[in-house]
Amino acid sequence: MMAAVRKSTNWFAIGVTAAAVVVVLIVGGVVWFANSQAAGPGTLPETSAVNTETGAISVGTGEQTVDTYVDFMCPVCNSFEQAYGPTLQQLVDDGTITLNIHPISILDRASQGTQYSTRAANAAYCVAVDDAANIPGFVTAMYAQQPSENTSGLDDATLTSIATTAGASDAVSSCIADGTYSRFVAAMTQKTPVQPGGQGVATPTIAVNGTVLANQTDLTGDPQKDIVARLDG
Repeated sequence: MMAAVRKSTNWFAIGVTAAAVVVVLIVGGVVWFANSQAAGPGTLPETSAVNTETGAISVGTGEQTVDTYVDFMCPVCNSFEQAYGPTLQQLVDDGTITLNIHPISILDRASQGTQYSTRAANAAYCVAVDDAANIPGFVTAMYAQQPSENTSGLDDATLTSIATTAGASDAVSSCIADGTYSRFVAAMTQKTPVQPGGQGVATPTIAVNGTVLANQTDLTGDPQKDIVARLDG
């Protein structure tokens, strides 16, 4: 039986926030694409845990899939993680799903020029290549220390500390400092699906067995209804 998740989140407020992200992205679309380094994906994160065509970091081996497209500076993504994360992890643990985490970058504009969203997503790929078993702990820790929007975000030394505390080896230090997968992050961000009724990329974006959900109508704060009930069987 799935553990109950406390539903203390105001999902109406989250819906409004998600819509605002879309509006800003549309207005700033020219800037975003100009800065996306879209000439190519650059260095690929070569590991069996990463799908280099979609950017998904896979956790678990279940036949069914849940995909999450997240920006580590996005406060709505953090709220989603708190409400849905325990259930998703339980579904991974019991072999029901493969959780595909897509770290993307749409909020670099909100980090005072430090490109925090790109650096954070790059760090996730660094951890995945080092040892993907450490990704769940890394993601949890990243949200626990999430910086506010319109701040400079966490520096590379802090990202490295979070990664190594989650179990990654010291080898991630140079990967994070060098931004090894920054171009890959930019390329994969452009592959993020648009939610039904949406007009641009928003985070979080969730897909269950390939069906993309609409945040404002499909995410109620109840993971049993929103995720589990959409799984087969």
